[in-house]
Amino acid sequence: MGSIPASGPDRTSSASPASRTAPRNGSEPAMGSPEWARRHAGELLAPLGRRWEHSKAVAAKAADVADRLGLAERDVLVAAAYLHDIGYAPVLAVAAFHPLDGGRHLRELGEERLAVLVANHGGAAEEALLRELAAELAQFQREDSDVARVLDYCDLSVGPSGQAMTPEERLADVEARYGADHVVTRGLYLAWPRLMEEVAWVEARLAADQPR
Repeated sequence: MGSIPASGPDRTSSASPASRTAPRNGSEPAMGSPEWARRHAGELLAPLGRRWEHSKAVAAKAADVADRLGLAERDVLVAAAYLHDIGYAPVLAVAAFHPLDGGRHLRELGEERLAVLVANHGGAAEEALLRELAAELAQFQREDSDVARVLDYCDLSVGPSGQAMTPEERLADVEARYGADHVVTRGLYLAWPRLMEEVAWVEARLAADQPR
């Protein structure tokens, strides 16, 4: 957990599997790859400061969890982790609902899998109901996958500045920043039972990975 170190190798930028499209030249990463996601998210979120620090730390956490669990779709997970909050970028904020705005942007780029993961991360479905945007979000059918569960787990394990947090601390922090009556807080509380099932699923598998 925690922020990506300022120096040293970036574990989230490992080589893509053979299923990813190779870059056309040596300088441009393949669309949809973790390195492409890091660059694209950085362009959109770096001006927002803490949002980018959070996203980098979520990606680092995702890379670590994926390696420990041996996830076959590690690169998809890490790319989604970098991109999950891009909808906060002012240039993308059409609906002013960051999962939906981020998903729409990625769909326009032809990255459908990443679009679905970003659009549905965290408490997006529950918050969309409160915002009366459920029909719009339903255009991105949520997937029931290890990647989606681990993405939510990692997002809940990292605070707004990239610091490590427990999910309970994350919930308290959201409520402190937004207020109990804000739609973000209310949506997260509605989603909490589902999210805690995902957290338990990931933590059980991480515990099984520990040497006995």
